[in-house]
Amino acid sequence: MSGDDPDSLMSLCTVFCLKNLRRTMCYSEGERNQLQLRPDVFLPGEICDRLVNVYMDLVHTDSDFEQQDGFFQLFSDPRSTRLTRLQLREDLVRDRDLEAIGKQDLMELHLSCCSHVTARGLRTLCSFRHSLRSLSLFGCSSIFFRKSGAPLAAGEDQDEAEEERLQQRTVDLDFSFQGFNRLRLLNLGGLPAELDVETLLRPLPALTSLDLSAVHLPRPAFLTQWKERLASLVLYNVELTEELIHTLLQMSRLRKKEVSSNQRTSKFKMTRKILSSIVQSLVHLVSLDISGHIMLDNCTVPAFEDAVGRPSIEPCKSSIYPFQELKRPLQFLGLYNTTLCNVTHIPAHKVTGSKNEDQILNAIEAYTEQRPELAHRAINQLFDIARIQHCSQLLRALQLVITALKTHKYDKSIQVTGSAALFYLTNTEYRSDQSVRLRRQVIQVVLNGMEQYQEVTVQRNCCLTLCNFSIPEELEFQYHRVNLLLLKILEPARQDDSIQRIAVHLCNALVCQVDNDHKEAVGKMGFVKTMLNLIQKKLQDRMCDQVMEFSWSALWNITDETPDNCQMFLECNGMNLFLDCLKEFPDKQELHRNMLGLLGNVAEVKALRPQLLTKQFITVFSELLDSKADGIEVSYNACGVLSHIMFDGSDVWTMEEPKRSHVMDKMWAAIQSWDVSSRRNINYRSFEPILRLLPQSCAPVSQHWATWALYNLVSVYPSKYCPLLIKEGGVILLQKVLELESSHQETKDMARKVMEQCENFKEDPMDTSR
Repeated sequence: MSGDDPDSLMSLCTVFCLKNLRRTMCYSEGERNQLQLRPDVFLPGEICDRLVNVYMDLVHTDSDFEQQDGFFQLFSDPRSTRLTRLQLREDLVRDRDLEAIGKQDLMELHLSCCSHVTARGLRTLCSFRHSLRSLSLFGCSSIFFRKSGAPLAAGEDQDEAEEERLQQRTVDLDFSFQGFNRLRLLNLGGLPAELDVETLLRPLPALTSLDLSAVHLPRPAFLTQWKERLASLVLYNVELTEELIHTLLQMSRLRKKEVSSNQRTSKFKMTRKILSSIVQSLVHLVSLDISGHIMLDNCTVPAFEDAVGRPSIEPCKSSIYPFQELKRPLQFLGLYNTTLCNVTHIPAHKVTGSKNEDQILNAIEAYTEQRPELAHRAINQLFDIARIQHCSQLLRALQLVITALKTHKYDKSIQVTGSAALFYLTNTEYRSDQSVRLRRQVIQVVLNGMEQYQEVTVQRNCCLTLCNFSIPEELEFQYHRVNLLLLKILEPARQDDSIQRIAVHLCNALVCQVDNDHKEAVGKMGFVKTMLNLIQKKLQDRMCDQVMEFSWSALWNITDETPDNCQMFLECNGMNLFLDCLKEFPDKQELHRNMLGLLGNVAEVKALRPQLLTKQFITVFSELLDSKADGIEVSYNACGVLSHIMFDGSDVWTMEEPKRSHVMDKMWAAIQSWDVSSRRNINYRSFEPILRLLPQSCAPVSQHWATWALYNLVSVYPSKYCPLLIKEGGVILLQKVLELESSHQETKDMARKVMEQCENFKEDPMDTSR
């Protein structure tokens, strides 16, 4: 299946080493356990680059991965490690990290939105000036500023001090790009207005690519110093003026030009004349982005002409007049948030816009990294396509949304729209096209969103998306994490009703059909107490809704064959809540079934049964024997609880009322009233709790209940329960029932029928008439 290729050996080894640094390439030194590279380790550039770049990804996207203090110090010595191309982003990067790698001969350094890097880190860049060819300082708002204030105390670390001390920012006027002779690509997107960009760039005559997004350009004519060299110029969100346009038209070597905008207050209007001038003057263009600009006059052919023929990328057929003068189709044309994207014939291989799915996906791809505000809008449009229409490029769409959510983990708008889009892109309609690996990537970014945002919309979207997966199977690789997150959602006393309902449903599904180790682990996380708190809250509100019923169902599942969780239920006042719910909601059949199913699990634990043996509880269980709620389920479960209690013998029955014999008579009457062909709303993973009631003589009614339960299940569901009964030795135990003198004849007759049913199943397991 597409997208299901295994990770490369290099990728697997890189992640393993980073998660096990002290067991592979490092050791700890000193009282502070400082990380040190082993002296016999020598790493080439390709591996070092990968280690650092994957480390950044893991810190941002893997909640189980811990940031390592002193990690960058491992690459301080170029004799044992070589770094050449690094991509560092967001608040994780500090001045000291750049200083640690200051001796490396970096060729490419991309810093993105590293707000904690200051002028101290900027000075470190000078260490790379002889080798650096590509530098991005996009969104590094503090890097051209130094801190002013009280001097540091002896031994005080500047990074720690800056968090504690209020300081004024002042522009660092000492920095210069002088000596960066090899630098060809430079991104200064978001450069603060206090800096004079012209002076800053003057020492860089050899630039071939320049990004000045959102930079104030009061005197744009200085750009002409690169008119014979510059191949790429990005001026996103730069206020266009006649002077700037005149300057751009002189940049005759440009192959990529972006003058897109997201500024609604812009006074500039893109005219047909300007577009024509761009096409005529910049003859080498292969990429042009004019997204976000208002077209002042009509640039397009009449509608009847636009509708002629199939869509074409040939310039001569262009629906946009200025582009008819192109010598060849553009490789990329940005028309997002313009009216031009709606025409039929656009002379470009890849177009961004909002007309169709392809344009929208192109927009997400082009704008995710450095234009999150545009990517957010495009993802919202993809959401509409997935919700209302049909997404034809599913794998691409999913990968792009996943990338956007990973890249902008802290951008609330991206998280809201991205998580909403994922809900529709992972539903049943698209499921067959998705690989296991891709669906796991979806789960991980969804959990990242749940961790980062307590905001209602993100939480709801993420929980709904998880409902599109097979639970617990598809979530098992993140089982501990997803349970912790759901319990955290359910902690607040007042939570959004819809989120509460979905989260409880997920909790219930996660503890159903998993092994006991998983259930015990979830119990220790506070699962039982959280569910009981929800029930208590609903009781106070006198409301029996899905949250109430799901909470009892989840408790039923998590206590199945798990004594520790059963004990937690009793310790957390569970029995009183049971009685209160029974009294407050006497007609809620589903609720009664779930509660009695749970108490059946508690009654299976011998050490806990004495806590059920009170006049109040026994009276309630006896009364429920007569219940007709949910078919036979409530009566059946009440009888099951009493059967386990009776199994402990008459010696433990110390109460005067109700009498043990009277309760047993009621149990016999209840069992005889049930239809043995009843279809059941129950699921047994093991018969062990039932089978232990068979070979005994102290409570024949318990033996009869167990035999009836087996007969009902193997008769109605032979293919499921006959093999289970045979496997667990049930036939041998039923034979012992026949041999016991204390067994009632009615019980023996039923035991024979169960044995015959299993024998018939073994003889002809493929009989489709059953």
